[in-house]
Amino acid sequence: MIPMVDLKGQYHILKEEIDAGVLAALENTQYILGPNVAAFEKEAAEYLGVKHAIGCASGTDALHLALAAAGIGPGDEVITTPFTFIATAEAIRYVGATPVFVDIDPKSFNIVPSLIEKAITPRTKAVLPVHLFGQPADLKAIAELCKNKGLLLIEDCAQSFGADIDGKMTGSWGLAGCFSFFPSKNLGCYGDGGLVTTNDDKIAEELKVLRNHGSRVRYHHHVIGYNSRLDEIQAVILRVKLKRIEEFTAGRRRVAHLYSSLLAGSALTPPAEDGIGRHVYHQYTTLTDKRDAVMEALTKAQIASAVYYPIPLHKQEVFADEFKSVQLPVSEAVAARCMSLPVFPEMTDDQVRQVVEVIKSV
Repeated sequence: MIPMVDLKGQYHILKEEIDAGVLAALENTQYILGPNVAAFEKEAAEYLGVKHAIGCASGTDALHLALAAAGIGPGDEVITTPFTFIATAEAIRYVGATPVFVDIDPKSFNIVPSLIEKAITPRTKAVLPVHLFGQPADLKAIAELCKNKGLLLIEDCAQSFGADIDGKMTGSWGLAGCFSFFPSKNLGCYGDGGLVTTNDDKIAEELKVLRNHGSRVRYHHHVIGYNSRLDEIQAVILRVKLKRIEEFTAGRRRVAHLYSSLLAGSALTPPAEDGIGRHVYHQYTTLTDKRDAVMEALTKAQIASAVYYPIPLHKQEVFADEFKSVQLPVSEAVAARCMSLPVFPEMTDDQVRQVVEVIKSV
């Protein structure tokens, strides 16, 4: 069996250090916003090259809190991609704003800067690009556009921990960066967890208040906040893994590059590294007209595969009526042909070859 990601295998590699850290945290009994959360926030901020990193309960909450702290609300529009997990648009809805979907590049699968510019209206408040599958969006162009148009830039970095452009990490380019630590992520914990990064002192302070019931001083509440705090036990696990993130990234890139080499000339189009930053391969996502046949063959060979994502957000039932006149042909075409293969740092070259052999048999 080859899974999409081998969480058990990685745990056993890290088991001794993780188990010791978890037991120490249990003995310490500071379970909410304890010393490991504070230490992880400091270490993550240093790694990502930002002034502030604020832990929260999930990647979805990270997006929600960032938008709320930025003052985005009813009447505002936020331009984003339809080819992403629904949390990106959910968070926009949570604050009462309207998502505006624009199409993606057919190779990188990321939002197209020129289409962002065309979608700007007087109600546009922010741009929310997603660094999909670990490939950084064109942040140089998007950041410059936001600056020129007076728009806020909030990055969805849920799939891009460790990705950078010219050494500048995703999550450090805009007002805020939003990360997920879902277990399968490049940096994943053993439950839910999230992080918001920012270089803005006021936004950082507002995020800390919002994640903790709108409270600066215990039992004093000046705004309606949320219960969204990174768990102390998860922080222990993340601290262990953060020390190895570059090793993990190198492992994912090794696997991805071997796939691409072996799949050359096949019926699958490998993912493109578009030269805009370092792709960290949260997913290895291909395009093929033979998706059903390939996935069936992989399943018979006990090899996992997945479709991320089968339905673009503007076609999802929850948004379908509102966006029924919207046509985004590239997103729709990619959704009909995309297929992701197993990719994880510990995957062996022989496992990669096994996957490719099954694909080529189809």
